Amino acid sequence: MAKILIRGGDLDLVEYEFQPFVPGQCIKTLGLEKDYQLTPVSGKVTANAPGRIHLTVLDMNRFAPNRPGGGGMGFALQIYCSAQVECIPSGLEIDYSREPIIRHFAEVFRKTVRYEGGFRIVVRDHQKKHVGLGSTGSVLLALGHAMNTALGSPLNREQIRMLIGHNYVEETEDGRVTNGFETGVGPAAATYGGMVITGDELALVYQHRFAEGKNVFITIPPTIVSSAGRSEFDLLMNRARNLDYQDRELKAYLMIMDLIPALEKNDLRKIGDTIWEIEFRGSKRAEVEHHGFEIYRYMSILRDADLEFVGMSSVGPSIAIVTERSRDEVAKIIEPLGLEIAVETKVDNMGLTIRVD
Repeated sequence: MAKILIRGGDLDLVEYEFQPFVPGQCIKTLGLEKDYQLTPVSGKVTANAPGRIHLTVLDMNRFAPNRPGGGGMGFALQIYCSAQVECIPSGLEIDYSREPIIRHFAEVFRKTVRYEGGFRIVVRDHQKKHVGLGSTGSVLLALGHAMNTALGSPLNREQIRMLIGHNYVEETEDGRVTNGFETGVGPAAATYGGMVITGDELALVYQHRFAEGKNVFITIPPTIVSSAGRSEFDLLMNRARNLDYQDRELKAYLMIMDLIPALEKNDLRKIGDTIWEIEFRGSKRAEVEHHGFEIYRYMSILRDADLEFVGMSSVGPSIAIVTERSRDEVAKIIEPLGLEIAVETKVDNMGLTIRVD
C-alpha cells in the first residue's frame, strides 16, 4: 500500500506505511501464551457486547495503527453485537460478512491459550458501520469472551481486552487485514458498561454508571466525507495530532476536574457542559470539522434547545443526545433541521453478558 506522511507540526513529519497481512499473522500474545488447563464446554456460548459512543481521544500523539493508546472517554449503549461460539475438532467455520477480522482474532486467541481444536462462529453486529457506534470493537469483544467461556475461561476480562487492543485490525479489499486505530475506550465501555475513561496503553482509569433512566437518541447527519480507511488516517494522524499538542492538558483537566465529579453526582447537565467544551478542543475539533462546520451548527441548535447532553461520536458523523425528554420532544427539535432519530436507546450500565446453551 502507499506510504502516508504524518505531520504533527512544522518539525514533526514522519512516514508510515500500511502493511496488510494474512489473518493469523503478526500476532501479539503479550506474554500470555502458555499451556492453560482448557475445559471445552458442550453446547453453544453466546456473548452480547453493547455498542459505544466514543466522545474523544485524549492525545492523538500517543496513538497510531501500530501503537494502541492515546486515552479517551466514552459510554456503552443498549445496542448489541453478538458472537455465538461452539467448539469443533479443528478449523474455523465463520458466519459473518467481515470474515477476515474474525479469523484473525480467533487465531490470536487460539495461539495465546494454545488451543489445537477449532470453533464454529456466528457473529451479528448492530448494522451501524463506520458512523461512530463501535461495531468492530464490540464484535471482537463478544467473540473473545465467547471463545474464552467455551474453553473454560482461561483468560480474565482485562487480558481479553488487552489482546483485542494490541491485535486490533481492519480488513482490506483483498481479504487481508491491517493494523487499526485503538484507544481501548470501546472494549472498556462494552466490558464494564457506563462511562469509562482510559489512559495510554489501554489502561482503564475510571468507570462509573451514567445517565440511568435517561434516553439516548442518535441522529446521523448527512456527510460527503468518509470516516474510515485512508480518510480517517489522514484526519487522525495529521491535523488532529497538531491540535492535541495544544489542548491535551486542557482536555485532561476537564476530565479530572469537571467530568468525573459530575459523574459522581449524576449531574447530566454538568456532564453535557463539559462534553460540549471538549467538542471544540484538540483532536475532537478536527474530527467534527472533518465533516464541515454544519455538524457544529446542528449540535449548537440542539444545545440551544436545552438538550442536556450533545456530542459527536468518534470521527462521526453520529451525534448522541442524552436527555430526560421524550422521543416526540426530540423529534420536534431535529426534524426542522432535516434530521431524524436513527437509534433510540439508553446507556448500558451492565456491560457484556454471556450465556451457555
